[in-house]
Amino acid sequence: MSKEIKKVLVIKLGALGDFVLALAAMKKIREAHPKAKITLLTTPPFEALAKLSPYFNTVETDGRPEDFADLTRMLGRLRKARYDRVYDLQTNSRTNWYFQALRPFAPQWSGIAFGCSLPQRSKTRQTMHTLERQADQLRAAGIWPDAPTEHGNAPPPDLSWILRRHKDARPVAGAATPRPYVLFVPGGSAHRPEKRWPVEAFAQLGSLLKARGLDIVIIGGPQESAMARQIQKSVGQARDLTGRTDFAQLAVLGAKAALVVGNDTGPTHLLAAAGAPTIALFSDASDPDLCGPRGHVAVIRSPDLKALPVSTVASAAMSLLP
Repeated sequence: MSKEIKKVLVIKLGALGDFVLALAAMKKIREAHPKAKITLLTTPPFEALAKLSPYFNTVETDGRPEDFADLTRMLGRLRKARYDRVYDLQTNSRTNWYFQALRPFAPQWSGIAFGCSLPQRSKTRQTMHTLERQADQLRAAGIWPDAPTEHGNAPPPDLSWILRRHKDARPVAGAATPRPYVLFVPGGSAHRPEKRWPVEAFAQLGSLLKARGLDIVIIGGPQESAMARQIQKSVGQARDLTGRTDFAQLAVLGAKAALVVGNDTGPTHLLAAAGAPTIALFSDASDPDLCGPRGHVAVIRSPDLKALPVSTVASAAMSLLP
């Protein structure tokens, strides 16, 4: 008889977009182990969102140690915890090494680490979308026997719990009678400018949508504030929330938004997962077939986003708006 699973560790580090997609697998893990104590090993940016989710009992944020002393402490804690099973949703060289460091007394381990007890052996895993790849991993681990692994079939992440756990009376402050609002995500990784639609294009689109009675709200980190100001100059009363929201607050905004228009960056994935009708803009720098957001999403692909006409995005926006 197999050992009862009472203590589970889920590992997910990485970027926001990857973390959001992994929420679908995290939901399945909780469903498979409803009475287990489940711990998430992650990094500080995801702590608040993970603690709000119904998937974990504990969240630990030292999953990417900065030095040998931190690494030693983390591994010591993992050994002492005596987990029955680990689901490695990161599956990279770092987490593979964590498994090797815990041998010869490593717990049951789902992932791709050499010698692990619950290996994912699919030869096509590198060409699968994240959702199907992780569904296949959980199928190999025995907790999702009918996992849909054909492209486009795995369910998207579900953030419906965010409004129950993080309620704001008015997620967008402003007028006495709030109007429907559109969220713009004009930023992205600073070292990947080729993944950004020009801020001037966002400004033109904002003016068009403003004329249709929609409020424009710009989100992002503090480094995107200059972009927000540039859009405001064209749109007028566009609201700048750059640097003013955490991931949980962003999800609430997405759950109540009329539309999201954003580059291929983490906040766009989060807002789409929260349920917002979303236009996701992809250049040749990334492949939506491998990592694109799912749900009520229109993906627009352009080899060079600088050449993507505003009219194309505006047309997609009109088709998604109520």
